[in-house]
Order: sequence, then structure tokens, then C-alpha cells
Amino acid sequence: MVSKSEQIALLERLLSEPHELEWLEFKENNADPQTLGKNISALSNSACYRGKQRGYLVFGIEDDTHAVVGTSFDPLTQRYSNQPLQIWLSQNLHPNVKHEIHTIDYHGKRIVIFEINPTNDCPVKFQDKAYIRVGSSTTELYKYPEIERGIWQSHIDWSAQICKHASLEDLDEIALEKARKEYKNKFPSKASEVDSWDDATFLNKTKLTIRGAITNTALLLLGKPESSTLLTSAVAQINWELKNEQNEMIDYELFGMPFLLTVDQVLARIRNLVIRHLPSGTLFPIEVTQYDTWVIREALNNCIAHQDYTLRGRINVVETPASLLMRNVGSFLPGNIEDVIQQDAPSEVYRNSFLAEAMVHLNLIDTQGSGIKRMFNTQRSRFFPLPDYDLSLPDRVKVTIDGRILDEKYTRLLMERTDLPLDTIILLDKVQRHHPISREEHKMLKSEQLVEGRYPNLMISASLAALTDQKAQHIRDRGFNDQYYMDLIVELIREHQPVSRKEIDRLVLDKLPEILTEKQRTHKIHNLLSRLSNVEQRIKRVGMNRWANWILNED
Repeated sequence: MVSKSEQIALLERLLSEPHELEWLEFKENNADPQTLGKNISALSNSACYRGKQRGYLVFGIEDDTHAVVGTSFDPLTQRYSNQPLQIWLSQNLHPNVKHEIHTIDYHGKRIVIFEINPTNDCPVKFQDKAYIRVGSSTTELYKYPEIERGIWQSHIDWSAQICKHASLEDLDEIALEKARKEYKNKFPSKASEVDSWDDATFLNKTKLTIRGAITNTALLLLGKPESSTLLTSAVAQINWELKNEQNEMIDYELFGMPFLLTVDQVLARIRNLVIRHLPSGTLFPIEVTQYDTWVIREALNNCIAHQDYTLRGRINVVETPASLLMRNVGSFLPGNIEDVIQQDAPSEVYRNSFLAEAMVHLNLIDTQGSGIKRMFNTQRSRFFPLPDYDLSLPDRVKVTIDGRILDEKYTRLLMERTDLPLDTIILLDKVQRHHPISREEHKMLKSEQLVEGRYPNLMISASLAALTDQKAQHIRDRGFNDQYYMDLIVELIREHQPVSRKEIDRLVLDKLPEILTEKQRTHKIHNLLSRLSNVEQRIKRVGMNRWANWILNED
């Protein structure tokens, strides 16, 4: 926590600069959120390129004269787009660069300072565009390719750093033996050669060490449990929890190094139950496990490979009766899953390049860039829901592997429709889960007659429903026309007037489309009552507020 005296000293140091700099910007009172997002992107990128420990955006200062004029801007209470400003910024900055906000009373004037961390992994983008400060101006980064290259090249790979106090004696012998075995499985042509290498040679050849020096990668994958204290800037732990249907924890275990062995230990704790399944083209059910073992391994090893260890967080695996949730800290560098699936190629940048390459060599993760797509295709071929990635939280990546089968006939149709590309199936999977999709994606699905309904409340189209015996579910999702509901309400009032809103809700709520949320259903009934009373004047309200009742309008 920065003290008030330290905050004032920081402000005075910034005021002593002769003019605005590429890592320093003064503003009087212009706190437009769009401009603020661009400024944070630009200052973070500029601080990185110029080798500064922080970038600064100061409100309440005239930029030309440095006169202290004060500001009414309060970023901690301001809202934008129906959200707190800070949350809105975190959702629009990628990666979500860290920043601190200091509010200072300086000679009776209110000053606000944004202290912004320089980016490390890649240029910070605001709403998919990266910005940079050139002199005292903010502009788009793409106009300065040499600066953009410099930012990419500034990345410090934690996994490649030397662990100064570690030696070969800190590595686990069983993990080393397994590493040799997996390397030979990955490169069978080198099997006889590998057997002739001593441990030091093997570690150098597989790029786990650098000229014999133990790296963070070598210690993370092969280190003895007690050697974790040598990773002073990181936490090397995987937390497994088992929860029941009420989300109550009924078992847990904490796993440490070496991660090469830990993955198998976590897998041994997961209850991969056998379920009955009726595949296409047969009348006889077969038994399958809830989860494909390769998919679990790939997802968990991806957590290890892409964890931001500098944030000192654990990798979490949460098992419920119906799913597995895996979560690691660190933003998702490719931006979104759809791009990864479509490109089907290695990412331009990795947070832990040294670690990722070593894990490929040791047969832990698939060829870089193809593992996630293979996970989707594996789930598709098993007729199970696709992996569900949640990237909504800053510095968190969550993936859920569902152990429940979707509607058999609906799934069967999708798998028999070989003309449907994987990206279309991903969208249909989102609709099936009632996850939001964009208007453009909706238009595409609707043009293919795959969905219907008013955006964003989409449902499986009538044609698909007919083919998959979901006709009843389709009617429940679609609901009836408004006249049906209004006639119900009027009949209730005619028979039992006066009638309360609670009684009307009890009659109508469970008949409204299942696809609507509870809030949307309540609002729907409000609109029906308004139409009956104000437009058609068939009913009227008597009484006030919560004691009001509805009667027929017989005037």
C-alpha cells in the first residue's frame, strides 16, 4: 500500500518533468471512458518500449503549464455501459494490464493518478486495437512496426530463467526416468542415442536446462517436492476438489512438483464414471467413460504450460458429478478460442515458450497450436458437449469439460451432418447451452435454418426439432402467442376477481417460453398486463403498489 507521502512525492516527481513524455500524460478533467481505454493501452505499450517501470496518466493537471487545477473524475465510482468503469475497462483491455489508482489531496486540489504496469507478453489492445504514445500524441501502434517489434521482443520468459540455487540433486529420479521414456516415445528414432546420454546431457538436449544450468522449467517439471522453495517467485501447485450436486466440497488434495508426475496423480483422483450411451445406427447401448483421458491430460497440461507463474496462483481442478472445471491464472494470449480453432496454427507468442517447447519434447502436450482443436474434435466424435472456455475474467482462463451427453438425437444429427464445419458446431453448442453469440453469428445460423427465435433468445429451429424428436421442447422454448396468455389472464380475473399480481404470475409464469430468464418472464407478464389495461382496456388495476389487484374493466 502506497502511503500518502509517497503518493505526493510521486506527483511532485512527475510534475518536475519539463513536458509530457511517451510514458507520462497529463489531463485536466477529460475522463471519457473510450479515451481512457486508449490511453491505458498506449501508456502500457510505451512504458514497455521505453524500458520504464510504470506509465502514468494524471488527472487534474494542465498539460501545457503543469498547473494544478484539480479534477472531479472518480474512476472508482464512475459507471459506463451499465457497468462499473473498472470492470468495463478490464473487459476491453487485452491483456488486462494491471494498474493502480491514487487519489491525492494536493494543496486543496483533488488529483487522480493512474499508475500503469508496462506490458510484457504482447502489446496491450483496447477494443482489439493497440495504441502507442509518440511524443505527446496517442496513435495506433500498427503505424509504427519497429516499435511493435520491440514490444514483442521485450517479453521476459519466466520459464527460461535460471534457478540460481538449483542443481541436478534437486531433480526427482523417477521424474527424470519418465522424462527419458516420454522423449523416446516422441522421438523413437533417437531411442538408442538417448540411452547413452547422462542426465546432464539429456537435460541439455531436451532443452530443459541451458548449458547445464537448471531452469524454472526443469524444476517445475522434474523437481523434487521439497525443491519448490527454490521457485521464489512462483507457486507450483495443483489443487483438486470434489464437489457434490449442491456444490459442497466433499474431498480435496493439493499436489506439488514434479508436474511431470503430478498430472497422473490428479488423473487418478478424478472419478471417470462409466455411462450408458446409444450411438447412431444401433439399437444396443454401449458403455463409455464420462471423459476422454487424452482430453483431460491436454486441458490440464495446457494449464501448466500457459499459467502466469509470476501471479503466484494455483492451478485448480474442480470435479462435480457432471463436469470437470480447470482454471489457471494468466490471460488467454490468442484472444479467443474461435481464432485458435480457425487458424489451427501455433500462436505468434507464448507466455512460457521455453516450458511449452519442453512439454512438447516430453510428449505432454500436442504440437503447439493443434491441441485445442483436437480436444474439440475428440469431444465431437464422442457425441459429448464441446469444451467450454470462459475468458470473461481478467487474468483467468477456465475450461469446462462436460461429462453429460447432449440430447442423443440432436447430437446424432450434428455428427451425421458432415457438411457442418466445426466453427458452426461450436456456435450450435453455444445455443444449446444458452450462451450468447453475436448478431453476425446469429444471422449465419439463421440463414442455414439451424436456429430460430428473436435474438438473443435463440432455440433449435423447427426443422431440426422435427428431425430430432424435440418438437415438444421446441414449443416450450418458443411459447404461445400473446393472445393466448392474455385470454388466460382475463379468464382468471373473470372467475376470481379481484386478482393479485402474485396470482397472475402463478398462472402464467410456467407457461412462458423456457428459454427466457426469470427476469424476462416477469417483464413479459408486466407487458401483457399493460397491454390489457392501457391498450385494450379489458382490465384495470385497483389499489396501490403491492396491495393493488386486477379486476375486469366493465365501464
